[in-house]
Amino acid sequence: MRKEEELLVALRRVIRAVDLRSKQLSKHVGLTGPQLLVMQNIQERPGIMVREIADSINLSPATITNILDRLEARDLATRIRSTQDKRKVGVFLTERGKAAVVDAPRPLQEHFVERFSQLKEWEQSQMVATVQRIASMMDAEDIDASPFLELGSITEKNM
Repeated sequence: MRKEEELLVALRRVIRAVDLRSKQLSKHVGLTGPQLLVMQNIQERPGIMVREIADSINLSPATITNILDRLEARDLATRIRSTQDKRKVGVFLTERGKAAVVDAPRPLQEHFVERFSQLKEWEQSQMVATVQRIASMMDAEDIDASPFLELGSITEKNM
């Protein structure tokens, strides 16, 4: 097998592993990866603002707003306007939302981070540079993505 084929097979395996984990998440708790990430952020900081969630998981505020619309429609989260400053709207989990977060499986990235942190610093740097170069070669530098290994469409129809 040629080197580029070996690399593409390895990339496909990574994509497939993330996809399988995402399907498990969806089947287990009925959420996409991005929805769960948003809910975990809300659980950690009840009353968090949309911009703070967006900054925390590296997605746009518009994407977060779309996710919140879907979570509210399913009674998993709610937005509450501040009584002191009407411009501020905090996000909170409902009881159903709290239960869904508790029932969610362990994120795939926890296992990855554990193993990655065991590498020497030069190996970590080399891997980061290599994968960033691959993203560049695939014209993917500007794609909206969070630093979590859970898939889920970030398009409006699937959130």
